[in-house]
Amino acid sequence: MALRINDLVPNFTADTDQGSIIFHDWIGSGWAILFSHPKDFTPVCTTEFGAVAQLADEWAKRGTQVIGVSVDGVTAHKKWKGDIESFSGAKAGFPIIADEDLAVSKAFDMLPAEAYLPDGRTAADTATVRSVFIIGPDKKLKLSMTYPMSVGRNFAEVLRALDALQLTFNVPLATPANWTVGQDVIVALALNDDQAREKYGSIDIKLPYLRTTQAPK
Repeated sequence: MALRINDLVPNFTADTDQGSIIFHDWIGSGWAILFSHPKDFTPVCTTEFGAVAQLADEWAKRGTQVIGVSVDGVTAHKKWKGDIESFSGAKAGFPIIADEDLAVSKAFDMLPAEAYLPDGRTAADTATVRSVFIIGPDKKLKLSMTYPMSVGRNFAEVLRALDALQLTFNVPLATPANWTVGQDVIVALALNDDQAREKYGSIDIKLPYLRTTQAPK
């Protein structure tokens, strides 16, 4: 069954390079990002894990934990982290799930139920394990993105999306195309004009159904 926006994300117990976790307990009461990779020691994935490591302070500012998942084992993860840190110049302090049985990849609908790891496999055998999942404090999926192996993920966009999600979480606001922090936001149609003014002050009515206001601090 496909995992959809606002579905409760699967809970699971898994080994990582930093020990065993129960996923919902690991998330706690904050935000979390799970990002997946089809194999350790692959070039694009190494640059991506490096980018995540370099953004450690940004994740912390947003109260967000990050965790990787790759369908190799703990020993390989620990060795690979040496390459990641050497390449990126940053400590890879986040855990990486060892998904050798593909349980997490299947639970998050990245692989079909019948998928398996053949002998002598390559990253192509698990190519669709190339996703980002942003999870809210309510343990529900807020956003997902899936990439092919040939396209490195843009973690500046992941940060931008996380900022937008946190700003609009459980409030009647949305963000327009290409929004970045500090720009005006859209007032949801759940509020009429008077309610919008009462809640947010001045509003700019661009169209009857498109009203903007200054983003809350």
